[in-house]
Formats: sequence, C-alpha cells, structure tokens
Amino acid sequence: MIESWRWYGPLDKIELNQIAQTGALGIVNALHEIPYGEVWTEEAIAQRQKMIAGAGHGQKWHVVESLPIHERIKRGEGDLSELFANYRQSMANLAAQGLTTICYNFMPLIDWTRTRLDHPLKNGGTSLRFEQVQICALELFMLERDGAEKDFTPEIIARAKAWFDASTEDDRDALVAAIMAGLPGAYDRYTVASMKEALKLYDGIGRDEIRSNYARFLDEIIPAAQDLGMRFAVHPDDPPRDIFGLPRVVSNAEDIAWIFEQQKAVENGLTLCSGSLGANPANNVPAIAREFSERIHFVHLRNVAKDADGSFEEAAHLEGDTDMVELVSVLLGEETARKEEGRGDWELVWRPDHGHEILSDIGSGTHPGYPLIGRLRGLAEMRGVIKALSHKHVQFT
Repeated sequence: MIESWRWYGPLDKIELNQIAQTGALGIVNALHEIPYGEVWTEEAIAQRQKMIAGAGHGQKWHVVESLPIHERIKRGEGDLSELFANYRQSMANLAAQGLTTICYNFMPLIDWTRTRLDHPLKNGGTSLRFEQVQICALELFMLERDGAEKDFTPEIIARAKAWFDASTEDDRDALVAAIMAGLPGAYDRYTVASMKEALKLYDGIGRDEIRSNYARFLDEIIPAAQDLGMRFAVHPDDPPRDIFGLPRVVSNAEDIAWIFEQQKAVENGLTLCSGSLGANPANNVPAIAREFSERIHFVHLRNVAKDADGSFEEAAHLEGDTDMVELVSVLLGEETARKEEGRGDWELVWRPDHGHEILSDIGSGTHPGYPLIGRLRGLAEMRGVIKALSHKHVQFT
C-alpha cells in the first residue's frame, strides 16, 4: 500500500519537508483556492506539481482530493451544461499532467460535519466530535428548521433545549464555526442567517431528487473518465446520515451498490473511508470493503468511537469501533488479487485521516482534523499493521 499525506498546498501550515519526515512520500492535494465550478488550468496544476517536486524530497502528487462538485449540480438547478463542461475540462487538464485518481463527494451543502474541534481527551490532547445534542440545538433552536423535531428523540430534544438555554452567543458561534470547518478552501462559510437561506434552495429536493441529480453527474462524467484513463472515487457521507433535512445518498452498502449500478465501469469507484462509514452503527466496514474491493481506488484509514445516542468522536486509529486489522487484511488481499492479475496499478494509495491534536499540535493552528503529530501517530500505527500483515506467513481474508 502506498503511504500518502493530505496537504492543503499554500493554505497548509504543515510544510512539505515536515511531511517528508513522516516517511509518506505520496501527496494528496487539490487546488482549494479555485472556486467551485471554475476550470483548473493545466498551468495551475503544473505549478502545484512543480511546488511538490521542487521541495526535493521525492514526493509525488498521487490523488486529487477533491475536484468539487458545484451545488447547482447537486440540486439539478438550471442549465448545467457549462458546469459539466468545466468539470470535464478540469479532468482533461489533470489527466494531461498525469493525475488520474480523483476523490470527490456528493454531500449537499455541507461537507464533513463536527460540532466540536477540540473535544478534550484524557491524555491531554483533543479530538473532533459530533454531538447529537448540539446538532439538535442548532437545527431546532437556531436554524428553526421546519420538521426537524421528527429527526430527534424527545430525550435529545430536551437536552438540546437545556444546552441552548444555557449557551452564550460565543458558544453558539463556536458551534457554527466547528460545522463550517468541514468546508475546504475557497468555499463560502455560512452564518446561521445565510445557512437558513442556503437550505431554502433545497426545499422540495428529497432523496429521489438527489439520487437523480447524482446519476446525471455520473452520466456526464464517467464516460469522460473512461476516455481519459481516470479513476473516480466517491467519498462516503460524513456523518453517514441525513442532516439539516438534506438527504445523503452515500452512507451504506446499499447506497454504494446503487452508485455502481448507475455506471458499471470500473472507473466509477469508491474512496474507502473507514471513519465516515464507521460512524453508522449498521455499517460493518471490513465487510463493505470486502464487498466492493474491486472498486476501491483510494483509502482513508481512521477510526471513530460511537455513543448510543448517535454522537461519535474521532478515536485513535487502533482504539475505535472498527477492526482496523481486519480491514487492512481485506485491502491487502485485494492488492494481492490485483497483482496476480498483472495490473500495473495494483497498489492502493492510502492516507492516515483525522488525527488527534497532541503534543506540539496543540495551538499550532493546522486545519481541523489534520494535525502533524496526531496523523503521524496514525500513520505509524497503520504502517505497523500493514507491515505485520504483509509478512509472507499471513493469509489474507
């Protein structure tokens, strides 16, 4: 498996020479400064590659994470021909520069969602956390979303009301800021007022409509990917459930099977994110990896610890609810199968995902979920698991 590291380019406080010291020479990157819907030019792509190669550490840009999808495409709004054409042109420009794997997501409006970015841990570090009570408070008492009470139990609603009544304006601002942290790069952040307006644009758009718009996206993009020799890898919803009244359609094995049925070409594939899928108690992540192993084009390894009320937090990579050893065994087994088929691209690119802020990470101001030391710990732990399972006496499942 090819070790990689997500780097936010010029927006990142972690430098390429620091990443090189982790031992991960694969870089996962995107042109986050370019607004959604605009073309990524060959010149801009080449400049970023030159920046990575020019650091002199032997690093290589392996995966594009991500080439974002404009919200109008997700809503199926108006004449989308220019947006699709721009997307395909960006794909062509990436392919021309040798970049052939694209990670993307189809989450409406909001990307990955957490309610706290600095949840305290017993060891003195901090983690990202999704708290069901605070999401409920935001939806019912701040956004005042119609029908939101149907999505929560009476107990959660009562606790949310107590939190809201006791909260200060700073508490509420911190909650909104934490949720907005999942939006990368040039994407606009919302206030409560602007989020209310943005949600109105999704009025009347349910699960069937989102699926229809997603199928149209795949119809427009996957044939181009085939022509360009590219692999598309959808990232699961995070969390893997409807949120803010917005349907999420990449949350479980049934959803993934539906996506692959829309376009059966191997180019239509999956980013296996063990943390996103693992936040749904009904998901058996190793089983999902085994079922769709032939369509996995990219891997995020992280872990979560879930609470009974639907809350969860980022766990250390080997301490959460997902059996990471079993999962890695499945992935290595798929690599072996690909190698035996004689495929030149048999190695899976993976990266350590969301780490705890520990030691010198604390107060360093890195992107939420993407500290240096915390991810290095995850990289080292998973590197050890991979090395152990790669021993010649181990039989993969």
